[in-house]
Amino acid sequence: MIKNVENMSIRDRFEHLFNVIKSERFLQMKGIGNEVPFFICPFVPSDMVEFQKLTVNLQKKLKQNGINIININLYDLVIKLIKDRGSWEKFINRESEFEKEKLKEMLQSMVDIQKYIAPEIEKLANNPDIQVVFLSGVGEVFPYIRSHNLLNNLQKSIKTKPLILFFPGKYTHSLEKGASLDLFGVFKNDKYYRAFNVYDFTCQ
Repeated sequence: MIKNVENMSIRDRFEHLFNVIKSERFLQMKGIGNEVPFFICPFVPSDMVEFQKLTVNLQKKLKQNGINIININLYDLVIKLIKDRGSWEKFINRESEFEKEKLKEMLQSMVDIQKYIAPEIEKLANNPDIQVVFLSGVGEVFPYIRSHNLLNNLQKSIKTKPLILFFPGKYTHSLEKGASLDLFGVFKNDKYYRAFNVYDFTCQ
């Protein structure tokens, strides 16, 4: 288990992620029992730009080592889904007319996780050529998409390959309160216990 994760440099995190992901133990989903192969990669929100670069470079280096990754950015996916429904221009033109809560409700309806987001991710992720799924853009789609709801909806459909959620915040565990995805280190009500912290995963 890696200790003092928050003190690790971006370079050290990159090396850990690269070594873990390319390992047979990770790719074959060993050591996780009967749990879904979901992993959380938490990072300090102020490192957002660095982690965007990290995921791109990580994907490239893994590709060079024969491992195919799909990086699904949730923000880009939301825009695509709205455009596919022909609602993008109308939504942009009228955005300023709505209060924040109403805008949130509209977005939640337009890109409902169960109806639209999860099926689209499932379709992209279950390409037989893809070995590992990255999910990014979590912070950009808050609060109308919540990570724990998304993972709950994906756990029945993505079982045959590892999925890593890049999370701007903390993934905490306690005996009293269970596991929680604390977005930006502030929002502490998103309970999800079935994922593993990728920094706790070892190659052997």
